[in-house]
Amino acid sequence: MAIEYLKKAEKTASSGEDDTRKIVSEMLSAIEVGGEEKAREYAEKLDNYTGNIVVTPEEIAAATARVPQQVKDDIQFAYDRVSGFAAKQREALIDFEVELSPGLFASQKQIPVATAGCYVPGGRYSHVASAIMSVATAKAAGVEHVIACSPPKPGAGVNPAIIYTANLCGADTILALGGVQGIAAMAFGLFTGHAADILVGPGNRFVAEAKRMLFGRVGIDLFAGPTEIAIIADSSADPAIVASDLVGQAEHGLDSPCWLITTDRELGKKVMELVPDFITKLPDTARTAAEASWCDYGEVVLCSDREEAAMVSDRYAAEHLEVQADDLDWWFNRLRNYGSLFVGEETTVAFGDKCSGTNHILPTKGAGRYTGGLSVGKFIKTVTTQRMSREANREVASAAARISRLEGMEAHARTGDDRLFKYFPNDSFSLQPESME
Repeated sequence: MAIEYLKKAEKTASSGEDDTRKIVSEMLSAIEVGGEEKAREYAEKLDNYTGNIVVTPEEIAAATARVPQQVKDDIQFAYDRVSGFAAKQREALIDFEVELSPGLFASQKQIPVATAGCYVPGGRYSHVASAIMSVATAKAAGVEHVIACSPPKPGAGVNPAIIYTANLCGADTILALGGVQGIAAMAFGLFTGHAADILVGPGNRFVAEAKRMLFGRVGIDLFAGPTEIAIIADSSADPAIVASDLVGQAEHGLDSPCWLITTDRELGKKVMELVPDFITKLPDTARTAAEASWCDYGEVVLCSDREEAAMVSDRYAAEHLEVQADDLDWWFNRLRNYGSLFVGEETTVAFGDKCSGTNHILPTKGAGRYTGGLSVGKFIKTVTTQRMSREANREVASAAARISRLEGMEAHARTGDDRLFKYFPNDSFSLQPESME
């Protein structure tokens, strides 16, 4: 049967994009022309902040002193796991050289970018974990200069726990700048003298749009929209756990999609009954966000069987995908489009978001169809090299010349001819492609 929506979202992740593009475009242009002074103006206008933009060593020390030991221990717990996983990723990226034919050698080399700009959200929530995910991963990749950037609070600056975490993870510079002005400062090298080669990290729709507009001029981790969760659940799932996990992501923001894909009608109905009650019990800030998220972006999709559920899930390509269903190995092997997969009730998005080791900077808005999330590899260029003996030119130069002429590129062909004539002046070669007629 066709899928049935027990609840259909009223909005999509693309709602409101046009206004965002206009605002961000104007801000980026103004900051590029006006430089540091214009960035400071936006900091004062939008964040009511007039303090230091570059966080000083004294401010780092003061922030460190304000962080309780238990908080430091929890941050260390998360850092150890995230950096440990990143280190294993780095080990998997290898340099090698191979002899493809006698005398022809090709190799690849992994080269970290010189400067990475890591945006750490600090608006509605202070995302300490995002500092770990971005800065620690960049350092594990071997990036020389890492800039951490986070929105300041009026009269207070960047959240002390974010400062402490960024410093612990190895940030070389910490900037007290939020939103578009923070992204622009890192991209243009303001306040640091180091223009970022790549910009990474989650943020609101203005941050995401700024990164999108700068892509090409700088690298970015991925095109990101509001955070998403999808849960695949069958009759074996606990409706209360499913509802709890949906609400857990809905609190992120007013525009955070949360989807339930189920093969069991009764489970879907029970989850729909529980979610509003779970939301009403949240603190004010989280409740306001979660109510809008569930109302405007929440969906419950009923599927006829698990294969149809997997097809729907792959079409959504959710940023975070949980599976709470029987035969977990089947789902693990069948599913292919997602940012990060959470298999079984025992794990949940919040664990990956905060401390369990995998990265929480992940693709949204369907990008999981073609890319994964932030990893060590995003900070590293895989470059190639070739070298060969003169004898290898007999085959390579001849083939290159013929292919070049087949394509109509005579100057290319002659670079092969000239080497053959130099290295083997007494030999003759077939340098014209056979006729296609």
